[in-house]
Amino acid sequence: HPDLAAYVERFVLEGQHARLSAAALETLAIVAYKQPISRAQIAAIRGVSADGVLRTLEQRGYVGEVGRDPGPGQAVLYGTTPVLLERLGLDSLADLPPLEEFVPGPEVMDALEQGLRADAAAARNAPPAEEGNAGEEEGTEPAAEEADAADGAGPPLR
Repeated sequence: HPDLAAYVERFVLEGQHARLSAAALETLAIVAYKQPISRAQIAAIRGVSADGVLRTLEQRGYVGEVGRDPGPGQAVLYGTTPVLLERLGLDSLADLPPLEEFVPGPEVMDALEQGLRADAAAARNAPPAEEGNAGEEEGTEPAAEEADAADGAGPPLR
């Protein structure tokens, strides 16, 4: 009956609280901030295929096809839908929080890159590990080997 439609709708919709997986949330964030974006671009950012996740997001009405890439292959470009904005309680995409709060600054990135370069260079320039007990005087046994000998296990295999 039309007079009861609002009550029935509320009853049906109240129980629906489907959660999104971490992969879906990650993909949704990429689409929201980088739209319009293709599947290949999403996969390049995430490092894994986004096909299944995009299908799920499309089925729920959070993302949709917004156009075609003019380049070779004319890839489908995805963007968010008004349904997503409504679910998030946003009026527009401009209301999304800025990414700068979550991304380290250039000085931190430079320090991380320098650290990675230094670690890689140190690993390349390190002398090969010597067999045996490096740094110990000849004729002395380490405490661990003495313990093994005391319990009858014998010397460690080399």
